[in-house]
Amino acid sequence: MAMNHIDIWDKCLSSIQEYVSPDSFSTWFGPIRAVKLAQDVLTIEVPSQFFYEYLEAHFLDLLKNAIRKHIGHQGRLEYSIIVENTNPNGVPTTVKMPVSSSNSGIKNNPVTPPINAEKLVPNPFIIPGIKRFEWESNLNPAYSFDSLIEGDCNRLARSAGFAVSHKPGGTAYNPLYVFGATGLGKTHLLQAIGNEIKKQHPDKTVVYITSERFINQFMDSVRTNTVSDLMQMYQLMDAFLIDDIQFFANKGKTQDTFFHVFNHLRQFGKQIVVASDRPAHELQGIEERLISRLKWGLSASLQMPDYDTRVSILKTKMYQNGIELPEEVVEYLAHHITESIRELEGALVSLLAQSSLNRKEVDVELAKNLLQSFVSKVTKEISIDTVQKVVCDFIGVKIDDLVAQSRKRTIVQARQLAMYFAKELTNQSLKTIGLHFGGRDHSTVIHSLQTVNNLMDTDKEFSLQVQQLRKKLSLELT
Repeated sequence: MAMNHIDIWDKCLSSIQEYVSPDSFSTWFGPIRAVKLAQDVLTIEVPSQFFYEYLEAHFLDLLKNAIRKHIGHQGRLEYSIIVENTNPNGVPTTVKMPVSSSNSGIKNNPVTPPINAEKLVPNPFIIPGIKRFEWESNLNPAYSFDSLIEGDCNRLARSAGFAVSHKPGGTAYNPLYVFGATGLGKTHLLQAIGNEIKKQHPDKTVVYITSERFINQFMDSVRTNTVSDLMQMYQLMDAFLIDDIQFFANKGKTQDTFFHVFNHLRQFGKQIVVASDRPAHELQGIEERLISRLKWGLSASLQMPDYDTRVSILKTKMYQNGIELPEEVVEYLAHHITESIRELEGALVSLLAQSSLNRKEVDVELAKNLLQSFVSKVTKEISIDTVQKVVCDFIGVKIDDLVAQSRKRTIVQARQLAMYFAKELTNQSLKTIGLHFGGRDHSTVIHSLQTVNNLMDTDKEFSLQVQQLRKKLSLELT
């Protein structure tokens, strides 16, 4: 019994499936529909020009072998590509796609009219001058997990990012929503995730894009009436990483396009990572249906790193660039620049540049002089270590006593005062403060705060002592 075009294509798919991963098979062969079989020519319908080019570039040999196996050596394949019609009825038409090689197993049909180039969205990932389709992931290889220093400030986000990069789409962290203020490493983390996915899964298609670029691409596609092709491009990703989504605010049409891309990717188990400067529930001008989807997976915040982490960041940056600086200079920068990792690294570069130009040795005095205006703008906290040192000098006890289990009244009171000022003068959490005092829990810190407040209200001598300590600590902020 002669087989029809559907039977032939099903057999071809069975052959192809043996050599293609389940994800790739679902993405690239699931949407294909067999149209007809006539004179050993099988016609298949594909969703877009973009789809056709990817099949040609990556699966041509598989297609050729499958066609010859189930139709015969004379078998040929012809594409019909769906093109959206601009007429009011909105009915799509199909256009046959000729190719240049008659021995490739694809039928050459020179009389077929070419697709109108104006209807095609410029592919944002194609390399100019190269006809064959290639992915351009927009990833900077300099950003990696190795260069992303771990600390209390980013441990959850970094660990989740590492997990999804090793098993994209296969964890509960989908989407992974990362948020934090400017300069705290969101872009570094997204790029590191993308680079690690490419390292662990070379066959995966990964793209990193800023919201601004996505918006511009959408506007271009609106002008050329090719929004559906734009969505098709992004729906074929294995990992979609988008930065600064807060800029989608009040851009309803862009949000709608992203919404459909998001739904498609998540439905097919593809990894989505989104970064913003605030939690999802605080996003303004973003549709509620999109916010609810951003909350589906894991939300992880990035905070400003504590003193020890800032020192590690500076030392890592110095090592990467073959730089050596005195320990006291590193400590000075880590103590006084506390608002942004980007500013911390920028201060290091500025200091080294000034030193090189003026041929002066880098020391604390040079750092103070050259960075005085810069530091004065960003200095808003001192480290817990500095608080401990000042309190211990004032009370007359050793720093080791603060982290020990001693219950002597003088040491207990010094510990309570140090915890009190650590909470008042830094942005560190109760948990982090407790860790700096011998690994005590947050409830101990809360008790210390309450004790100091009560004593200030009832003991004038103690209150005067607190005022004197505050003046000494304020000198550390200047």
